[in-house]
Amino acid sequence: MPNTNQWTLIAHNISKSFGSAIALDQMSLAIPAGQSVSIMGPSGSGKSTLLHCLAGILRPDSGDVSLGDEPVSLSSDAARSRLRLERMGFVFQDGQLLPELPALENVALPLMLLGRPRAEALGRAADWLARLGLGGLERRRPGQMSGGQAHRVAIARALVHSPAVVLADEPTGALDRATGAEVMRVLTAATRDVGASLVLVTHNPEVAAWCERHIEIVDGRMLAGALS
Repeated sequence: MPNTNQWTLIAHNISKSFGSAIALDQMSLAIPAGQSVSIMGPSGSGKSTLLHCLAGILRPDSGDVSLGDEPVSLSSDAARSRLRLERMGFVFQDGQLLPELPALENVALPLMLLGRPRAEALGRAADWLARLGLGGLERRRPGQMSGGQAHRVAIARALVHSPAVVLADEPTGALDRATGAEVMRVLTAATRDVGASLVLVTHNPEVAAWCERHIEIVDGRMLAGALS
């Protein structure tokens, strides 16, 4: 389980522009490990840009991002990729599972990329699938699963390597209301159980309500009073 003091995710005065369009304007926040945070805002508000900067996918034009003692934004591309692999998990709107791999291998992939023995990686993947109610479906490929089942596989993949933080971008956007609620129940409970923080971008207040803390941004700035 991540150390809650060691793995605080911090953004300090980050700004990001695309041409003349300002996506983030001196944004600062700190997210301790174990805390779930929703980021909301209208289309074009900067919420996905913020998520990508926190993940080290984008570098801010100014300011910096760190995960505990690890620099994120100031590291090289290779170092940021390694940090994402070791310390971060991701859940996307479409799951982004590899369609040619069965659920077991999709979940085991982060561990195998980290160099873990195949037998160990598959064993831990099987444990996570069983934990999320997918025991018996290990050999099914994503196309043979329901949307809710495939999203559980994606959640298992995001958590199998015990990350410090899970970043989710509209994880229920392609699901119906009931399935989306079930996915959020599983996602928030599973991240809480492993002590990871959860950073969730959504436009849906019902999805955001599953998180403990809420941030709203408009035009690249955090609204006053938006933290709770």
